[in-house]
Amino acid sequence: MSTARAERLVNLVLALLSTRQYLTAERIRGIVPGYADAASDEAYFRMFERDKTELRELGIPLETGRNSAFDAIDGYRIARRDYELGEIDLAPDEATAVGLAVRLWDSPELTGEAQGALVKLRAAGVEVDDHAPTVVEPRVRAEPAFGPLLAAVQAGQAVRFEYRRSGSAERKIRTLEPWGVVSWRGRWYVVGHDRDRGAPRCFRLSRVTGKVDAFGATGVVERPEGVNLLQMVSASSSEDPSAATTASVWVADGRAAGVRRRGRVVGRSDAGGEEGDLVEIELYYPESAADWLTAHGPDVLVLEPEVLAKSVFSRLEAVAHAGGAR
Repeated sequence: MSTARAERLVNLVLALLSTRQYLTAERIRGIVPGYADAASDEAYFRMFERDKTELRELGIPLETGRNSAFDAIDGYRIARRDYELGEIDLAPDEATAVGLAVRLWDSPELTGEAQGALVKLRAAGVEVDDHAPTVVEPRVRAEPAFGPLLAAVQAGQAVRFEYRRSGSAERKIRTLEPWGVVSWRGRWYVVGHDRDRGAPRCFRLSRVTGKVDAFGATGVVERPEGVNLLQMVSASSSEDPSAATTASVWVADGRAAGVRRRGRVVGRSDAGGEEGDLVEIELYYPESAADWLTAHGPDVLVLEPEVLAKSVFSRLEAVAHAGGAR
């Protein structure tokens, strides 16, 4: 962020904190240093919209409203009761635990949120050591659908997404009123009211494909009282750990030793002109195995079952698109 923009944001916060009245955009333009330099009205409003978004992303509670029923235009202010941070008194071990928790997330989106929380704690005078040594280095992996679904839960909005059922390669559009996102046995689930079925349902996030679209008015969807999301997920889990799935994969010569150790070679074949072995592996949790097999890239090709092959392909496709976006 440029120095000029940072100064403008600070001035904007000070102006909105120093008044109990709602200030219109035109009023703000006249009293906040930095906005007068805008080349035109359109340039100013674009600048102001970016600054409002920046403040909200920083967690600053920007209120919108009107001072009276006679006002025709909305104004803005920051309520001190919502802005000011209460006293934070963390013991050294508690501050260290916060630092370790930040390092758990293995997701760019959530890592940014966690780092932002650290900045706010340090600004409040709390020393947080996020480099403390650990015996193990755990990671909490969040699926791509995690962020949009959690945002929809917080906003009270319904969502639509494409979903693939367990053991099937078919994908269907589901419409859900989400009540919450929870973790159960190392996997993320969204729980809510399925409008298509007319009943409560749980959906595993790793089977959500494509984009999650939130729609409708905010604040409409509410979690019913007395509903235990974890109990719903555990009750709906029908996986039998004793039932294994046999997967057939092609492994390039001299590659993916870990895959070879887990399975047995049953033949030879070539893929794209490259020689390799046909390996059969017994998998108890094919969904989790998809991440493991995807990590081997072109060295491993899933042949069967079809649902596992498509799951790996979807992950590789997402990586390719992410790389292209950069």
